[in-house]
Amino acid sequence: MSTSSPAPSTGDDLVISGIGVVTPWADTPVAAAAATGRPAEPGDWFDHRERLGRRGYKYLPTATQYFLAAAKHALADAGETRPGSDPEDEQRRGAVVGTNSAAVALHESMDHTVMAEGANALSPATAPYFSINLFGSRLATEHSFRAFNLTLTSPRVAGLEALETGARSIAAGRASWLLAGATEEALPAGHPGAAASERGAVALVMEPVAKVRERGTAGYGRCRVRSLFLPPEVAATPEGPDRVRERIAAVLAGQGIGPGQEHRVIAVLDDSPVSAAVAVAVGPRADLVTAGAGALEPLLQVAGALAGLSGPVVVVTAAREGNLAVALLTPLDDVV
Repeated sequence: MSTSSPAPSTGDDLVISGIGVVTPWADTPVAAAAATGRPAEPGDWFDHRERLGRRGYKYLPTATQYFLAAAKHALADAGETRPGSDPEDEQRRGAVVGTNSAAVALHESMDHTVMAEGANALSPATAPYFSINLFGSRLATEHSFRAFNLTLTSPRVAGLEALETGARSIAAGRASWLLAGATEEALPAGHPGAAASERGAVALVMEPVAKVRERGTAGYGRCRVRSLFLPPEVAATPEGPDRVRERIAAVLAGQGIGPGQEHRVIAVLDDSPVSAAVAVAVGPRADLVTAGAGALEPLLQVAGALAGLSGPVVVVTAAREGNLAVALLTPLDDVV
C-alpha cells in the first residue's frame, strides 16, 4: 500500500458532487431554498427512526440528527455510500459543520436541570453535548472521516465558512475530500431571535473534479467562499456601502468575475446596519432573502442555486456583528 499523499488540490479543482437538505418544508434544495416559513414550535416532520435507523440515534441532539440525515442524502447523491471502506482513504476525508443555535435549547435545558436538581440529574446521554464540538462528531465516527472534524460558530456565516475552511484544508494537503454544511435547531421561546428560528441542515460533498469524472458523474459546480469582516460602526457610516462594494468586487475579481460579467446575486440579510450596507452595495438587481436566526439560510440558498446552476451565482450574507461571507458558484464548464 502506498503511503504517499496525493498532490493538494486547488480551489479551481474542487466541485460540489453531492447535496443533502433536511428542513421542515422540503428535502429538495430548490424547494427548501424557496421556503419562507420557519416554524418556531417543534413538529412531527422529522423522525430519526425513518431518516437514520431505529437504533442508536434516539438520544442524539436533534441538530445532530438533522445533519446526519442531510449527510446521508449528500453522500448518496455523490455516489459515496461507503466513504470509509478504504483505511487509507479514511485518513484523507474531512468534515466541517457550521452552527449558531444547534445547542442553545439543549444548553438552556441543562442549566435549568442543574439549578433545580443538581448536576447529577443531567442525562448521561446528552451531558457530553455541553461541548458544541460534539454536535458533528457522530458524523466523523459513523463515516470514518479521519482527516479532521471541525465545528464553526461565527454568526450567520458559519456554514459558508465551513466550505471555505474545508477548501483551504484540501488546498493545503490536509485532506482530499470534504463534507461540509450547517445545522440548526429552533431557539427556545422567549429567546432573542426565536421568532426567526431555523430548523434543519444542509450538507455538501466537495471533492476534486477528477474524482467525480472518474465515477462518471457530473457534479453540480464549483463553490468558492471568502469570509470578511466589516465593523458595524463603519457599516453605519455613509461610506459603509462603498466599503462593502469594494470588498465584494475584490473577492469576485480574485475569482475571475469582472465588473461587466453577468452574474446573479442572492443576498441573505437581517435588519442590521451591516446588512443595510450590503443591500445598498449589491444594488436593486440582487435577490434579497430574509435571514433566519442562524447560519442555515445562506447554505439553503447555495444548495438551491447549485441544483439549477446555469451561470455564475453569488451568494452574500452578513450579520449584525460584522461578519460577511461571499460564495461564488460557477458551472463546471465555466472558464472562470
